[in-house]
Amino acid sequence: MDQAPGSPQEPQGTHGVPGCYRHPDRETGIRCTRCERPICTDCMVSASVGFQCPDCVRTGSGTGHAPGASMPRTMAGGAVTSDPRLVTKILIGINAAVFVVGLALGDDFLNRLTLIAGAFDRELGEPVGVAAEDEWYRLLTSVFLHAEIWHIFFNMLLLWWLGGPLEEALGRVRFLALYLVSGLAGSALTYLIAEPNQGSLGASGAIYGLFGAMIVLMRRMRYDLRPVVALLAINLVITFVAPGIAWEAHVGGLVGGALVAYGMVHAPKGRWRTPVQFGSCALVLLIAVVLIAVRTAELT
Repeated sequence: MDQAPGSPQEPQGTHGVPGCYRHPDRETGIRCTRCERPICTDCMVSASVGFQCPDCVRTGSGTGHAPGASMPRTMAGGAVTSDPRLVTKILIGINAAVFVVGLALGDDFLNRLTLIAGAFDRELGEPVGVAAEDEWYRLLTSVFLHAEIWHIFFNMLLLWWLGGPLEEALGRVRFLALYLVSGLAGSALTYLIAEPNQGSLGASGAIYGLFGAMIVLMRRMRYDLRPVVALLAINLVITFVAPGIAWEAHVGGLVGGALVAYGMVHAPKGRWRTPVQFGSCALVLLIAVVLIAVRTAELT
């Protein structure tokens, strides 16, 4: 318990000089500039102004705030880290590992995790899918699946190019939330619109979410949007022209990522920043859940 300077409880030396609060037998004329308790030369810690006691340094980083309050922060309020691409690297590693497993185990592995609303699997001799068998995990597992080498190569290339700057600007936790929510938003729109027996897989929904987030971030920072908009336009043309591409996942991820990013980079500073930021994630998730529930009711 802190003691008021000069109080009867304050340790006193033999000559009436205050004693260190941690070593009462040591007389000292030095006080902590923050709590004003007497401290000896062994306990004092140099500060920007004067000296502070070990307790004040340990509990408040010498600033009077919580220990984490003085940590450097990203523009979105996330913690600044020594490796701003760690989550991006982990996501690329997970996608690559799942791709290798898919190559080793074959089509059966992909068929069990691909997003499909409902169909009859002749090999298994039973119905499969989200609505058919309550296989809800397919909405997320499909985001980490790739069947072709060119598919995973271009998705991971875009993840590296977009993910690094976004992770550095948002912080690890916010970036991971953006990626996963975008991927789920893409799956939800695919589930809603695509034919029940149409399979869908790939990280494209999450990648397009990063596209949407990058545009929001660059607009917020007043950077030149033309390079990223041009790249997005090229990818959208390919999306709607090339056969066999689930455009629903791309559009759903793009819109979901933009909404999440807008809440993250425009959230007011202070105590409401984090609730607003993760509230934007919750809003997109809620919309996705509603779409999934509507489609499930329709198919069942």
